[in-house]
Amino acid sequence: MSAPVVVITGALSGIGRATALAYARLGAHVVVSGRRQDLGEDFAKELEGLGAQALFVRADVRFDDDVRNLVDQAVDRFGRVDIAFNNAGTEGQVAPITAVTDDAYAATFDTNVKGTLLSLKHEFRVMQEHGGGSIVNVSSTFGQMGLPEVSLYVGSKHAVIGITKAAAIEGAAHHIRVNAVAPGYTQTAMYERVTGDDHTREAVNSVLPMHRAGTPEEVAEAVIFLGSEKAAYITGQTLTLDGGLMAGWPLFPAV
Repeated sequence: MSAPVVVITGALSGIGRATALAYARLGAHVVVSGRRQDLGEDFAKELEGLGAQALFVRADVRFDDDVRNLVDQAVDRFGRVDIAFNNAGTEGQVAPITAVTDDAYAATFDTNVKGTLLSLKHEFRVMQEHGGGSIVNVSSTFGQMGLPEVSLYVGSKHAVIGITKAAAIEGAAHHIRVNAVAPGYTQTAMYERVTGDDHTREAVNSVLPMHRAGTPEEVAEAVIFLGSEKAAYITGQTLTLDGGLMAGWPLFPAV
């Protein structure tokens, strides 16, 4: 089989970057996108240094024309899109519900929800023409539970899980699988911004059953699995990577 063609949004940092690197090491053709032209072009060169064929396309997933161009350029360069990882996202405004603003709502939902929908729209368009494919969206453990003062983020990530299920049903007839990953606390710049300082991070880790945050590389491995033929009968599902957080609250020390 020829090298798979992979498109990754939000690919210039964190989980997206780790996933692009992992696919490059596997010999995939990797199309990465983000909003920083200089950083993106440098990253594409880094991927090529690992032996991959790579392309950077500047895209802001909030805008239909940007996403259309991203997908079309991937097809123009490599002929098709086999796998897509819709990773672009933001934590949005951290504030009580009484402080939520219209602008904060738009900033969060336009990226996390509208961006996912637009990505699916154009990925479906080309995958239907080329016999199918696999799509992985990024949600969060907080797409399955609540957290105070991040209502916009929580709501947007719940929405991604619902969209994933609906898209999976639509895609099945076209041999398009749609799943999601739901990372818990993961060692990214977003994690550092939200937790704020080492003391807070230590407190967060102390209540996780595995007593540590995950790594972007661990999430990348899950994305690669869901995108692969090893997951050929899996669609409409959300794979949670949270060190045991969703299993329950560790009230008692391990014995």
